[in-house]
Amino acid sequence: MTEKKDIKAMELSALCDFVAELGEKPFRARQLYEWMHKKLVPSVDAMTNLPKAFREEIKTRAEYVSLRTVRRLESGIDGTRKYLFGLADNNVIESVFMRYRHGNSVCVSSQVGCRMGCKFCASTLDGLVRNLNASEMLEQVYRIQADVGERISNVVVMGSGEPLDNFDALVRFIRLLSCEEGLLISQRNITVSTCGLVPEIERLAEERLSVTLALSLHAADDETRRILMPIANRYPLSEVLPACRQYFEKTGRRLTFEYSLVAGVNDKDEDAGRLAGLIGDMHGHVNLIPVNPIKERNYRQSDRRRVEAFKEALMRRGINATVRREMGRDIGGACGQLRKGYLEKGERAF
Repeated sequence: MTEKKDIKAMELSALCDFVAELGEKPFRARQLYEWMHKKLVPSVDAMTNLPKAFREEIKTRAEYVSLRTVRRLESGIDGTRKYLFGLADNNVIESVFMRYRHGNSVCVSSQVGCRMGCKFCASTLDGLVRNLNASEMLEQVYRIQADVGERISNVVVMGSGEPLDNFDALVRFIRLLSCEEGLLISQRNITVSTCGLVPEIERLAEERLSVTLALSLHAADDETRRILMPIANRYPLSEVLPACRQYFEKTGRRLTFEYSLVAGVNDKDEDAGRLAGLIGDMHGHVNLIPVNPIKERNYRQSDRRRVEAFKEALMRRGINATVRREMGRDIGGACGQLRKGYLEKGERAF
């Protein structure tokens, strides 16, 4: 039996070839593309200007990925929405909608689970189940925009999973999300987070995209970083930071350094001094994140005064730093918390 083709993950040229294989005229490919990537319809049956026989042929020959909303929570504090989406294989993933002054933002997952093992993250507790397809990544944005009824202008790939561990699907997702025939979300408004996979950072630089790279740094020395992030055993800072410099040099895109503050572990003034010395010549921005406590770990969040003191210590040394606004704390806003709680109850998406 011939494997069905994932048409939502096709660029327009490939979709034109697929439509030609079905004996249809080229303009049908543009109609189909628009239904998927602009009108964001959840099914082929909703494509009302396509002939019924063509729609039936599509359903026979192609896979039409459409996520199903299993659960949606909305914060009573700031209006953040957290979505639990069901996949065709009964796995579940989560995504977050956040409303900011500069526009609506969506945080998407790139994998079901994660294998990186970062000690402060709920996403990785049960390991990696599988990578997401580009279409499943797109669908998180599409379902949320359709649900909210407002344009999404910013996308961060910072949900469950390590994006660069799913490299090919990530790059396809970025190209489809930013293409003019689709939602046309500027690549400059797309941020990709990584815990520091050096070969993949170098590969991403070669793609000549305009996305922002956010390095999950979380410590200014290898010893502390290895405690928090097992990947640091494989890629020390002496390899990670040169790869980031190369990314900046080839793309011209300023780097962001994510730094989760863990009380008594990496939040002292001397830690701030080491951090400033480490990245002072890279013209990047430090995003300070009070760590979200999870019950499986005993890490505590730095108190507000310590967070502000750490920020001030960086700024005195010429480092641009901000404290991430905490969104959706009352609905389990951190990566993996909603999915983890859902799976613990033994529930299933379908």
